[in-house]
Amino acid sequence: MYAIIANGGRQFKVEEGQELTIDYRADAGESITFDQVLAVSDGAGDVKLGAPTLAGATVTAEVLGPTKGPKLVVQKLRRRKNSRRKTGHRSLLTKVKINSISAG
Repeated sequence: MYAIIANGGRQFKVEEGQELTIDYRADAGESITFDQVLAVSDGAGDVKLGAPTLAGATVTAEVLGPTKGPKLVVQKLRRRKNSRRKTGHRSLLTKVKINSISAG
C-alpha cells in the first residue's frame, strides 16, 4: 500500500515503514498527520485519486528527530574588484517514519 502526499510544496510517494526527510517542523517523539493525500493505492492495484485531495484520507508519521541537509556553497564574485566571498549553509530538516496510511 502506498500514498502520494503533498507537503511543503513537494509531493512524496510514501509507504508504511518508510523514512522520509521533510522541512523542519517538530521535535523527536511527536506524531505528524498529513491530510493532503493526493492518491492512495492498495497492493491489489486499486487506486483512489483525489481532485485535488482525497476527503478523509490521512497519513500518520512519527518524528525521529532533526537532521541537516547537504551543504550548499554560495560564492559571490565581483569582477575586477578583488572581491570574493564564499559562504554556505546546511538547512535543518526533520526525519519522519511513516506509521499508517488511511484511505478514509
